[in-house]
Amino acid sequence: LPGVGNVSFIKDFVIVGFPGLLPHYYGLVSVLLFFVYVFTLVGNAVFLALFVMSRSLQKPVYYCIINLAVCDVLFSTATLPKIISRYCFQDGTISFMGCFLQMFFVHYFGSVTARLLAVMAIDRYAAICFPLRYHSPLMMIIRAYPLPYCASNTIVHCCCDHIAITTLACTDREEYSYPAFIHAMIVLLGSLAVIVFSYCAFIVAVLRILSTQGRMKTFSTCSLIIIALFFLPRCFNYLSSNINIKFSTDLRLVIIMMYSLLPPMINPLIYCLRTDEVKKVLIRKLQRKK
Repeated sequence: LPGVGNVSFIKDFVIVGFPGLLPHYYGLVSVLLFFVYVFTLVGNAVFLALFVMSRSLQKPVYYCIINLAVCDVLFSTATLPKIISRYCFQDGTISFMGCFLQMFFVHYFGSVTARLLAVMAIDRYAAICFPLRYHSPLMMIIRAYPLPYCASNTIVHCCCDHIAITTLACTDREEYSYPAFIHAMIVLLGSLAVIVFSYCAFIVAVLRILSTQGRMKTFSTCSLIIIALFFLPRCFNYLSSNINIKFSTDLRLVIIMMYSLLPPMINPLIYCLRTDEVKKVLIRKLQRKK
């Protein structure tokens, strides 16, 4: 709007969630999201407790997993309580400042997770084969916060995502969206490139193992499914938003929720409970209690 400048008349935002969801499914969705949140907290808390209580796990190889577990818990805590409240208590209102704070945590923990997965891939490569200019997510928030928000305050999303928020600004968002898009691609594709290189070298090394059983045992440490689930839908989401690929809003939100919530929930199983040393420590602790 002409003459508005950087003045925002909106005092709070309303998170809609899935716009096509019928009201009689609200309770079911809130229970499902609550289950995901509890499962994420419990799964990661188990590994954190084992790490603290067992000296045998206090090795450099597990510090990345610890950071990933903490990041998963904080990401889920930043995003899930508000959307659960929206469907359970019909309370989707979030303050202006609170929304931008949530946006920061969503993108910050997403960036940290991408880099952690890259570091863990390098660690796996080094373990098998040998027995960036950083643009802070804070800059995305600094550029988005002063925009004039003077029209709708309805966020068609399950959290305060950068794209969902900046589309509500009363100004041309292109000069703000492209730097954010480039940053997202650098973080995602840069980390993904490191992971792909590490796993290619890892696979070549595994194929040199003569024993088929040895190959299968080594391949069982791979987490390609969770890596693909984390990176590929994210890249597609950012690309589709910037090159105007149109598809159902509800389908887009389902994809976003899958790549945002499934990895934190599954990571304890992939990285912790499938590791022999962690399983031995867990079994030992359970047997002592009996």
